[in-house]
Amino acid sequence: MTAVVRRTRWTAVAAAGAVLAALAVGTAAGPASAVPGPASAVPGPAAAVREADRVPPLDRAAVRDVLAGLPTAEVSGALVRVSGRAGRLDAVGGVGDPATGRAPDADGRFRIGSISKVFTATVVLQLAAEHRLDLGAPVQHYLPGLLPASFPPILVGQLLNHTSGLPNGADGPWGDGTAAWFVDHRFDSWTPERVVATMDGQAMSFPPGTAQQYNGMNTFVAGLLVEKVTGHGYAQEVQRRIIRPLGLHDTSVPAVDDPALAHPAARPRLTVPGPDGTVRRADVTEQSPWPWAEGGLISSAPDLDRFITALFRGRLLPPAQQEALFTVPDVPTHHSSHCETGPAAGRACMSMGLERTTVGGVEIWGKTGSRPGWTSGVFATRDLSRTVVYSLNPTGLDGAETPVILRLAGAVFG
Repeated sequence: MTAVVRRTRWTAVAAAGAVLAALAVGTAAGPASAVPGPASAVPGPAAAVREADRVPPLDRAAVRDVLAGLPTAEVSGALVRVSGRAGRLDAVGGVGDPATGRAPDADGRFRIGSISKVFTATVVLQLAAEHRLDLGAPVQHYLPGLLPASFPPILVGQLLNHTSGLPNGADGPWGDGTAAWFVDHRFDSWTPERVVATMDGQAMSFPPGTAQQYNGMNTFVAGLLVEKVTGHGYAQEVQRRIIRPLGLHDTSVPAVDDPALAHPAARPRLTVPGPDGTVRRADVTEQSPWPWAEGGLISSAPDLDRFITALFRGRLLPPAQQEALFTVPDVPTHHSSHCETGPAAGRACMSMGLERTTVGGVEIWGKTGSRPGWTSGVFATRDLSRTVVYSLNPTGLDGAETPVILRLAGAVFG
């Protein structure tokens, strides 16, 4: 298994990302104008109104029916929060704690994996708005010596929209990608610098700005950029700029060596096959959050709902940087785990922090995330006529939860 597949499974969420791409009627999302290359047009107010008109009535029974089918061998439990013009729906299904048999806690905390990238991108865009960094300036200007000397100039904005061309890095942090390896190493901790250093000796995937490839390495570098520019820890900046102002009481950036998860929505178990044909089920509630700015944050459905709502309403970014959230570079994809299906297959689908797709004729923007034991997502129409946050507890690392996400997406967006 390659490093990109391991990273996709554990922190970038291929399962959920691929599902949303498979449902897509069209995809898009991309960089600010500071990044070279033409960008697709952003829908204006009239287009937004037309999009809102396509949002169907919320079928609450259909959402509950999906969750009523849990637990299964592939997914032990799930929670979902839907909000918007049709009101709010909080629903759970399956088993949250196998030891007690209790259902998942709809307000409980979970590991959000690559949804963390949206928080990181928001902080970087805020710093750009404050003129503390330039999205069109090379990363090497701010972080001299971090990247291999052989790499060409890579613009800050290219980190955020995954057009940097950075390689995926070596396999060390992800091991062999199996549940058994993860369970045995779930408390291992890697610093961001050590992760970035795994690119040493590797070639660029493509010239910067010429293609898009979903790659968590971009966000590790972006997190280090935040620390260099501000002189403060990444966690401190996220707390000061997002968590505290929005009152996100369940959201945190844990230290890379802190495996605790207080008030969990569930206590997920991974199924680990043994060499003799037997299986064991390992509790992975506690695990190292070493993916950090790329995938280490903890949050809850109420907090993610509040965050995406504030972000889309422009509470966190001024207009120029807000536009970057809803603009996509007009470039092809390059062996990416996202943007590979649907009518726009093979073209960029990610912006500086978000991903756009279309489900049931409804255009939605958001992000998926994954850590072993957790697969989650937060998506909304641009006008917030419908928002959804979900968290599933898969029992494996093979993406077998995909059918449940397919049914859930269809139920939420008709």
